[in-house]
This record gives sequence, structure tokens and C-alpha cells, in this order.
Amino acid sequence: MRYDDFRRSDNIDDRRDDEGGGGGGGGFGLPMGGGGLGIGTVIVLGLVGWAFGIDPRILIGGAEILTGGQQQAPTYQTDRRSAPSKGGAPTDEMGSMISGVLGEIDDRWSEIFQANGQKYSGPRIVLFKNATNGGRCGMAQAAMGPFYCPPDKQIFLDTGFFRQVETRFRGCSGNACKFTAAYIIAHEAGHHIQNLLGILPRVQRLQEQAGSKAASNALQVKVELQADCLSGVWVNREEKKRPGFLEAGDIDAALQTASAIGDDTLQRQAQGRVVPDSFTHGSAEQRKRWFMTGYQQGTVQACNTFGAQQL
Repeated sequence: MRYDDFRRSDNIDDRRDDEGGGGGGGGFGLPMGGGGLGIGTVIVLGLVGWAFGIDPRILIGGAEILTGGQQQAPTYQTDRRSAPSKGGAPTDEMGSMISGVLGEIDDRWSEIFQANGQKYSGPRIVLFKNATNGGRCGMAQAAMGPFYCPPDKQIFLDTGFFRQVETRFRGCSGNACKFTAAYIIAHEAGHHIQNLLGILPRVQRLQEQAGSKAASNALQVKVELQADCLSGVWVNREEKKRPGFLEAGDIDAALQTASAIGDDTLQRQAQGRVVPDSFTHGSAEQRKRWFMTGYQQGTVQACNTFGAQQL
């Protein structure tokens, strides 16, 4: 991915410390079954919850999609080294890339909203290492993976996650990893779009009325697949705006990553079997297909996972 000419956004809250700030390479790792955790808990906390999503406490249990109001956050030990916060566009390579992707995401979605007579206000990205205060979504920790906090309109990123995508999932290599990172950020920005359009509050109400956990999970899958599709919409619009920003292998890398974090893939690797009723993000095939739907069609209307006859 070529991003030298991307507009850098200063809507960044950089809480990484100076040591290793360029890569955010803190202590990221998946729970591997120690400490008395059963395999089902490992799947929820370490795998499914690790994939891209909204407030990851939804998957841990006892938390809903937050759309407003105060909620008591769990108590954790915050990494004090990440406490200092630096505003503005970061200057290190990783931070600059993230700032550029956010700037382009905001610009393209501003154009889409304006064309529909709506006003767009972009999300803020919080960069951190290990752990940080996640505002009304509780504590943000590296093991949660990237997530979007609806009430605060913020995306939380431990940048070490992107290295894990390359080393653990082998979802990309070389320069293609930069586009994979952009896909991840665009997915989280997709949740922000859903928040602005009122989709997340409506889903929360439907989940509260759902008669079973499986029904609630099915709604969450539609939310996640729609975010995958919306990330594809951004790539479509960005390619039209900046022809050549995509390089050979970029789309394949994003699809490989989408496949690697499909619920069926993660469950099969963790427990040797697949339980569709417990899906919260969609299968590998679904995630790839909905991203490509957004990428090929380039419209919000194409991303109506809630009206689709088949996901």
C-alpha cells in the first residue's frame, strides 16, 4: 500500500511511551489455556474476542453494546508507562501510517455522507501499549485486539496487534501488512459509521429482546459483517481517489487475514470443532465475501447485512 500522500489526521491520542514507540511492541499474546481457563473460556477471551470488534467485553459476557450512559468499569492495573498522552499526528513510521489511514478514511466518508445530505464526524484513535483507560468501555488491553467504543466514539489500538497478524496468523508479509493494518482500522471505522447511522443502538435494543444467546450472537454477526463490508467501501472509494495506492498482493493479504480470524477458523483451531450458534463475527467465507461486496460495489446500500437473505 502506498500511503506517502495520505492526509495525516491529528485526531490521535498517542499513549505509547517513548521506548519502542515506533512499533508499539508491548506484551501482546493470546491466552493459551493456562491458569485454569477451560477451552471454551480461552476461545471467548483469547480468540473470538481478539478478532476485530466493538467493545470486547460483549464477548466476555455481562456487557452489552454501549451506546450511552455510565457503566462501572472493571478494575485493572494500568500500565503507567502509557499514561502520558501526546496529541496530534505521530511522527514514527507506524503512527504516521495509522494517522494517514485515518485521515483518508475520514475524507472518503465525509464525501459519502455529504453526498447524502449528512454531516460526518470521524472517530478518534487511541494508540497504546499493553493497557490503558478505555473510558466508558472499561479497560483497554492488548489481548482484546483493536476495538471501537461507541459512547466515546474512539478506536483503541495496541499497535503490537499488527505484528501479531503477521507472525501468528501469517495474514500478510512485507508491505502488504500495511494494507492489512488499513483494513483493520477501516473495519473499526465501519463500527463508527454504524454508530453515526443509529445501527448500533437499534441492534442493542434487539439484542436485549432476543430470546436466546444464539439469537443475540446472530445479530452481532450481522454487525461485524457489515463493518467488513464498510471497510471494503472505503477501499473502493480510496482507490478511485488515489489510483495506484493499492499494490500487488494487498487485497489478497486482507482476504487472508479475514479468513484467519473467521469464527469457524478460530474455533476449529482451538477446539477441533465449529459451533455456528456461538459465532459473533462470521465465518471465514462470510468475512471475505462481505469485504469484497463493499470493495466491488462501493456503496453503503450494498452492505445491508440485516436485509440479506443469506449471510
